[in-house]
Amino acid sequence: MTNNKKHIFVFVGMAGSGKNTCTNYLHTKYAADIFSFTTMLKDVISRFYLEFNRDNLIKLSEAVRAIFGEDLLAKTMAKDVENASSNMIAIDNARRLADIKYLSQLPGFVLIEIAADMKTRFERISKRGEKTSDAQTFEQFVAEHQRPTELSIFDLAKHATEHINNDGNSEQLYAQVDELVKKYS
Repeated sequence: MTNNKKHIFVFVGMAGSGKNTCTNYLHTKYAADIFSFTTMLKDVISRFYLEFNRDNLIKLSEAVRAIFGEDLLAKTMAKDVENASSNMIAIDNARRLADIKYLSQLPGFVLIEIAADMKTRFERISKRGEKTSDAQTFEQFVAEHQRPTELSIFDLAKHATEHINNDGNSEQLYAQVDELVKKYS
């Protein structure tokens, strides 16, 4: 990064598409600060000693949004980004238009859709085992895509100005990310 302008790379994509891989790469190679909507929710889930799984994340997200407004997480995220000291920010899991309501008003905002084949994504999730719900059948994985929280990802992705295909290997993915960094630097 050769200038002082803040670059805010926000990734949207289905589970297992490579959002975390992209943000971790930006952190490792470009010293980007990583922010995640999941982290906010995970903090609450952990505090209440609940099981960390996709179902609990979705329930908590829906409850917070229903009680405090659809944009509470978005307001929190935008404030965190504004207060960040790094000139590069990587956000790994925007899911709905409300998530970018405030971020999109910040200079340097870029929404990036990352996509991969469903079977590839299922295999990645099965291998990583981050959440207890990651151990599921392919049929359960497909059915989960019909939840409102998953369907909203498609609506948000339509607003992306950049697109990454992650059906290849890590090197191919990183090359696409490097091109985006170069384009916006």
